[in-house]
Parts: sequence; C-alpha cells; structure tokens
Amino acid sequence: QVQLVESGGGLVQAGGSLRLSCAASGRTFRYYPMGWLRQAPGKEREFVAAISASGVNTDYVDSVKGRFTISRDNAKNTVYLQMNSLKFENTAVYYCAAAQTIYSSTWRSSGTYAYWGQGTQVTVSS
Repeated sequence: QVQLVESGGGLVQAGGSLRLSCAASGRTFRYYPMGWLRQAPGKEREFVAAISASGVNTDYVDSVKGRFTISRDNAKNTVYLQMNSLKFENTAVYYCAAAQTIYSSTWRSSGTYAYWGQGTQVTVSS
C-alpha cells in the first residue's frame, strides 16, 4: 500500500510557475507508475501527466505539453509536477496517484489509479 501527500499548490498569476510535490510512504513506491490528475469546479477529474516507475517514459495531456514536466526521485519517494506558463484554466485541485498497471495506454484513465493523495489546490489568477 502507498500513502501519498501532495504539497506545493497555491495562488499564482497567469504566466507564473508552481512545482507540486507528492511524497509517498512505503518501500514499494519505486514500482508504481505515477500520475497527476486534476479536477476543476463543476468538471470531471482529468488526466494531466504520468511517469513510468523508472522515470524513463512520460505522458501528458495535449493542453499542458511544453509547459508542464513530470519527474520523480525514487530515492526520495517523491514525484513532482513542474508547471510553467500557467493559465487561468489550469485552476483545479491537483491529485497525485499511483497506478496499478505498468501499461502506459491505461494511464489516462482515472480507474487505473489505486492510491490517491488528498489533493492540493492550484489557483491561477487572470
């Protein structure tokens, strides 16, 4: 089992940057692909980015490509989401989650993720 705690959210002006962190407990963190998903008010939860267990492979939703970067440090049991050039529409609660499958084709589905953090609020002012 993996427990996840996000941090790094906050209020930022459009065009600014934030780095989200997700600290995981347990020695099995390094075996899990990890994802970041978000949920804006009145909208369904959506995929943002994912990274393989080794960190070699990544995937992003088209709207954040070139602006967001997912990374991980398995020695520190932490996954990160660097968000640059933030836009108003990026406002949401961001969740990190551990995937229960290694297959990258499944990472974009919320149902792929077995363990979730509590979320961290990101608010981008226009």
